[in-house]
Amino acid sequence: AFAGDSRFNFILLDKNVGKRKAQIVAIRRSSGDLVLNVDSDTTLASDVVAKLARKMRDPAVGAAMGQLAASNRSDTWLTRLIDMEYWLACNEERAAQARFGAVMCCCGPCAMYRRSALVLLLDQYETQLFRGKPSDFGEDRHLTILMLKAGLRTEYVPDAIAATIVPDRLGPYLRQQLRWARSTFRDTLLALHLLPSLDRYLTLDVIGQNLGPLLLALSVLAGLAQLALTATVPWSAVLMIASMTIIRCSVAAFRARQLRFLGFSLHTFINVFLLLP
Repeated sequence: AFAGDSRFNFILLDKNVGKRKAQIVAIRRSSGDLVLNVDSDTTLASDVVAKLARKMRDPAVGAAMGQLAASNRSDTWLTRLIDMEYWLACNEERAAQARFGAVMCCCGPCAMYRRSALVLLLDQYETQLFRGKPSDFGEDRHLTILMLKAGLRTEYVPDAIAATIVPDRLGPYLRQQLRWARSTFRDTLLALHLLPSLDRYLTLDVIGQNLGPLLLALSVLAGLAQLALTATVPWSAVLMIASMTIIRCSVAAFRARQLRFLGFSLHTFINVFLLLP
């Protein structure tokens, strides 16, 4: 539909070289002040570009992301949970980080970057290794950290809405979450030296994001050990996890003015019995 439109330039690579290298080819051929990254399964609201560009008027901002929603939210019980998970990730985690000038991951489906900064960072971005091999995951988080290392702010724009297709089956969802978890733990190590230059809240947030799952896993293992060795139910651990779940979901339901967030409690079972293992 757009092949004959002079405003568009389509780059067809000889083979599938992965998202990161495809991004780099496009960025190096670009000429505008701003670069918008959109995943192929994502649909943007008509005002997303304008709203992200408005945030980028501040030269201290290197990247900005929009709010993500599941375009196939109504398909299955899992897509409904993931849609709520995205809302929480954007409007709790990213929104809180943005108040202190550093969203730690501008999500791949909808993120705008300052090209002048991107061009300077491309070599570092292209040559990232993981266990001695070129990295093929976590592009969005790594690129965000490079922006922060360059001394630029990263922002969240809640009214720039992007709808993306989410996994509707547990298998693909668990594989997706495993990739994201690897990226979180790996790139947190890269970001540690950044933390002294950022607000102290972000240090607390990053430590919590990385230690929280490990402590939860330890609690579950201790509870299972108690059950196996003493034949008694670890009620203290069960009640603590349940109360934290109820509080979190109740706060989300109140803030979003949507009772459906109480149903996000079901995600705790996926988290404890599938994601943590």
